[in-house]
Amino acid sequence: MFENLTDRLESAFKQIKGEGRITDLNIAATVKDIRRALVDADVNYKIAKEFTDRVKDKAMGEKVLTAVSPGQLMVKIVKDELVDLMGGSESEFNAKGNPAVILIAGLQGSGKTTFSAKLANFLKTRSRLSPMLVAADIYRPAAIDQLKVLGEQIQVDVYSEPENKNAVQIATNAIKEARSKNKNVVIIDTAGRLAIDEAMMTEVANVKSAVNPQEILFVVDSMTGQDAVNTAKAFNDRLNFTGVVLTKLDGDTRGGAALSIKYTVEKPIKFVSSGEKLDTLDVFYPERMAQRILGMGDITTLVEKAQQQFDEEQARKLEKKIRKNQFNFEDFKQQLEQIKKMGNIKDLLGMIPGVGKAIKDIDISDDAFKGIEAMINSMTRQEREDPDLINMSRKQRIAKGSGKDLNEVNAFLKQFEQMKQMMKMMNKMPMGRMGMKR
Repeated sequence: MFENLTDRLESAFKQIKGEGRITDLNIAATVKDIRRALVDADVNYKIAKEFTDRVKDKAMGEKVLTAVSPGQLMVKIVKDELVDLMGGSESEFNAKGNPAVILIAGLQGSGKTTFSAKLANFLKTRSRLSPMLVAADIYRPAAIDQLKVLGEQIQVDVYSEPENKNAVQIATNAIKEARSKNKNVVIIDTAGRLAIDEAMMTEVANVKSAVNPQEILFVVDSMTGQDAVNTAKAFNDRLNFTGVVLTKLDGDTRGGAALSIKYTVEKPIKFVSSGEKLDTLDVFYPERMAQRILGMGDITTLVEKAQQQFDEEQARKLEKKIRKNQFNFEDFKQQLEQIKKMGNIKDLLGMIPGVGKAIKDIDISDDAFKGIEAMINSMTRQEREDPDLINMSRKQRIAKGSGKDLNEVNAFLKQFEQMKQMMKMMNKMPMGRMGMKR
């Protein structure tokens, strides 16, 4: 999402790197470049100007310690200001009630319906709640069908009344249905339009009055940049929503919405979403986003994603197998499946400090593991559990079954053996050095 902004900011910091101290002269050039970078990222000029004025004031007021170079100090000041601009800290999400009612609003095409399902999945899997989705878009029949399909995928009930053209009635009936089924969260997907109009605003405002929601989330397509911020302001004036959701963060977007929406509407960004997969929803953390913008990576989010997918008991069993040098293709395939569940591979690698920049121009497809999986799937169970069984005739069969040539199979088997050798070497290290406990 922020690749261009990250590059531009890094270029701005070069103005001051290597300088012995901060002066009016070197700070002026750096601040000017930062302001240009923000405006190019579709941040409103007034916001960009105020941001860089604060950066300049802080930089000129700081004494550079011997251990901290002017360049490092500037990065820290910009990071702190980015965090403040995007809200300071993560915002609380209220899903308590009998049931808690969450109203979803936004323009058509912003990703409201998909987000509604993602939120239901998020609350079900991470908060152990029992959500129900409500199809209250009375104008777009496809929205009802879409929500039902998504609800089936995550095994969440979807309430709809296809023949009813009264959104308020549908919402209030849904809440009664939720209580009768002991559902503790109701997520209402309302209608969107291609542009803001009075009928749309009146309808969603009437739904709000009728159901008195704990949360009103305004869904923003982050690819629309400054237009998204202007739309959010218009919605907030009528709805007084509680938070913003940024969707399509994996698209070709400059990041202006993420950077300036909190400043404009004075409401926090609560969630960010990328891709169509229903497990790609994250709580918005301003500090983590600032780190990613500045190319520092986001190890905390990467670890959290791993913890959500990796079973503790399974990890202990795997550790024992590695220590006994018994790691096999069955184990390897299992690890690949868990990594894929964590999200987009390139995004995950980008969370590792220093890696994002190195791979920005490399096309890393989510299908990168398909060839490997095809080769493993072409093995018999015995071969997967005992790689030493694989001889030339078996390699030829695996190549034919996976649609690969013999050289590719040989290369994969060699890489797997090298990985096992590396694990074997790690096993010889003292427990404490590996960070493991007995």
